[in-house]
Amino acid sequence: MGSEARKRSREKLREQREREKRAAKRNKTLLVLGGAALVVLLVVGVGYAVLTYGQGDEYDGPLATTTLQDDGSVVMADEGVEAPVVEVYADYQCPACRQFELLNGDLLKERAAEGEAIVHFRPVSIFAQQPVPISSNSLRAGAAARAAADHDLFVQYNDLLFENQPTEGREGFGVDELKGWFREAGGDDTQGAEFDERLDSEAGIVTEFTEEFLPALTKDATEQIGEETLGTMVLADLLKWGDENGHDSSFLDGTYTGEIIDATGTAYTRYSGDNAFRGTPSVYINGELLDNNSAMTARGLSEAIASAGPGEVETRPMGDGGDADNP
Repeated sequence: MGSEARKRSREKLREQREREKRAAKRNKTLLVLGGAALVVLLVVGVGYAVLTYGQGDEYDGPLATTTLQDDGSVVMADEGVEAPVVEVYADYQCPACRQFELLNGDLLKERAAEGEAIVHFRPVSIFAQQPVPISSNSLRAGAAARAAADHDLFVQYNDLLFENQPTEGREGFGVDELKGWFREAGGDDTQGAEFDERLDSEAGIVTEFTEEFLPALTKDATEQIGEETLGTMVLADLLKWGDENGHDSSFLDGTYTGEIIDATGTAYTRYSGDNAFRGTPSVYINGELLDNNSAMTARGLSEAIASAGPGEVETRPMGDGGDADNP
């Protein structure tokens, strides 16, 4: 994400908070007088200060090394670093994920560059079963980010996707836009040609999946196993059921669209109990799920990283002899 664009995004977020703060002040003033009103204003002010504490300026320093993993995720850490592992599960169509990126994206870059954190980006698509265009936006962006990772431009492209996130429910992440952002992220002509070819292929897969295959599969499953049972199944389970009942999903094999669908299904089974994955953004440090107070504030995330010991990345680098199905 460019410096000016990122500053504009942050400024919009700050302006929104200021508007909310002013509205709260006006409403409280109408309801209470004197000392009570002063107490309310003090509480609002302290709450706002806590939320923004440690947000700081944009990190403009060098990035730590990024390494594509065998499951399509990306690890940002220099070789030999021993530090807490911060796993970030995000969906590019998720508004809360965009907020997390604006609040903490630079913090994670800085901590990784300083060797104080190993950042593990895990893009998922929790919206893949939603109606078009929410589903298609999510999957198309996820596949594009994966294609950018082939050219070691994942982090830069990740920033641009969140900067340009379409309003939920509106069509966005168009093919031409996604191609243009790859060049903005730093892709050269040769890389751009390869990226474009892959993206065109993935966009066709996304359209087939969201507009033809999934509606037919969902309709059949609803009729055969019932809406209640269907509601308990994650997409990976539904696809498995479909393969056993006349809905061949093999057209997803070898695609980045299928890869992000698989990654989402794995996220739901990787953790359990209080650490269970339930949606995005989900942030784990050494396998422990952070609460919103820690994950969604710069101060909370910074303190959580500082208080954790070294962790271990559970995936292997692409081409390192790892099992592609390894979680």
